[in-house]
Amino acid sequence: MRSLLSCLALLAALFTLPAAADDLPAPTGTPVLTVSGALGATNADDTAVFDMAMLEALPSVTFTTTTIWTDGEQSFTGVPLAALLAAVDARGTAAAATAINDYAVEIPVAEITADAPIVAYLRNGAPMSVRDKGPLWVVYPYDSDPSYQAEVIYSRSIWQLDRIVLTP
Repeated sequence: MRSLLSCLALLAALFTLPAAADDLPAPTGTPVLTVSGALGATNADDTAVFDMAMLEALPSVTFTTTTIWTDGEQSFTGVPLAALLAAVDARGTAAAATAINDYAVEIPVAEITADAPIVAYLRNGAPMSVRDKGPLWVVYPYDSDPSYQAEVIYSRSIWQLDRIVLTP
């Protein structure tokens, strides 16, 4: 009887422990980005689902640059992809990014820096609609470094981003 009570007490303690430190909070708003694959921090089964407020709560960067898709200088604000990957405890070597229309690109994790690219959620201080390449757009500070003005970088500048799969 005593061992049964001990087992019940242990089970009760396990169910009242806080969630693991690796767990992300659950989104409370409309999900805009799902990250899956080789990651250690999740909030929905084996994935990390983000709403806009969760993305905005991560470290952010703002820069001004020109793009080949827009006229004149544009200001972009968003979370550095490196910070997003750190938030999900990314363990992959590549980030397969896919848009709403299923356009997909692969970004080697080794080529992601603290500054670039960012997952932009604001353009010129305003949220981006789906019609205007939003709500999320992978953007580089193209004018800051000539290496960002290359076809491979342009191809990785995926707009209408809605999912990332980290591959080992």
